[in-house]
Amino acid sequence: MKLNLRQQITQFAHILQSELFPRLEEELGDLTPSAKRLVAALEMMPLARFVPTGRGAVGRPAKDRLAIANAFVAKAIYGFSLTTQLLEALAKDAQLRRICGWEHAWQVPHESCFSRAFNEFARMELPQFVHEALIRETQKDRLIGHIARDSTAIEARERFPESPAPAPGQRPASPKAERKPTGKKGKRGPHKRHKGGKPKAALPDDTRLARQRDMKLEEMLAELPRGCDIGVKTSAKGYTQYWRGYKLHLDVADGQIPISAVLTSASVHDSQVAIPLATMSTQRVTYLYELSDSAYWARHIAENSRALGHVPITDPKQVRQKETPFQASPSNELDAAEKQRYRERTMIERVNGRLKDEYGGREIRVRGAAKVMTHLMFGILALTADQLLRLVR
Repeated sequence: MKLNLRQQITQFAHILQSELFPRLEEELGDLTPSAKRLVAALEMMPLARFVPTGRGAVGRPAKDRLAIANAFVAKAIYGFSLTTQLLEALAKDAQLRRICGWEHAWQVPHESCFSRAFNEFARMELPQFVHEALIRETQKDRLIGHIARDSTAIEARERFPESPAPAPGQRPASPKAERKPTGKKGKRGPHKRHKGGKPKAALPDDTRLARQRDMKLEEMLAELPRGCDIGVKTSAKGYTQYWRGYKLHLDVADGQIPISAVLTSASVHDSQVAIPLATMSTQRVTYLYELSDSAYWARHIAENSRALGHVPITDPKQVRQKETPFQASPSNELDAAEKQRYRERTMIERVNGRLKDEYGGREIRVRGAAKVMTHLMFGILALTADQLLRLVR
């Protein structure tokens, strides 16, 4: 008989409680709640499948990368802000050390080795591949009702990329020098004036949303900016907030399970990542409805969602009443059934809150988009495993 997801997770949890935990407690003593969460997460994640274990023929052999990857998962679950805190815990806590894969304290590598291993994991995008494999294996036979989509601010401690300095003796061009010369006096360019007295601007044909509909997923992700910069948003109470760093875009399924994640610059608008996220989530799971706020109200996004076989439900509040190439006409309000489904969108707010409060989303101590994404993905991995186990509670 084929088991559904809940039955599979129930069977997995039963094996943990009845067989694995008692045997571990015979060897390690009574397991703490954090240790049990770590053991369950590591048993669920296919880390060993993606961590390189080969050794080169020349030079000093590399330390065990699988144990270091387990330690980074432990860092997210135990809530350590710094790698030095993780190393101190590995040196003192024999239970944690043996769960990660080291028998003795002297076997734990130096902090520099952890740094090099983390750099390797960032280059090969290890946690992204592990998370994708975990989602495909656990959600392949599940029909998901709703996917909630939103972004959250990620503050980072790094500087902006410096702009190139002008050549010696050369002054930067002023905006006035770049203006094209006009013909007759009073006319500014080829724009025609209408009755209101303002120039009628031509509608842009080549936008990022329009290009994304004809691009592959890798091309869409490569086009998105990923450098550190300044982001701005308006809070629910109407206050303007600024931050330096990045923006994490998430797709979350029913049960508060993260399905897809994309990291961009903080200044990237949410709508620019909607089509890549929808494409990524469609490749991994089967779902019906897409729930998003008014930032994702765009004609190309809605048409792309329907072309993928989904039903977009977007809150039309605070949307301009005039149709543009970016925004669709908001004449149709949500009906009673759509309003009821739209209430499920709050699950992504809870996921963002847990990621920041419990899994290191607020404690970014690395620099560069690749390393920041790796740090966040280790937290998302631990969060996904915990949410899957909560399905049987």
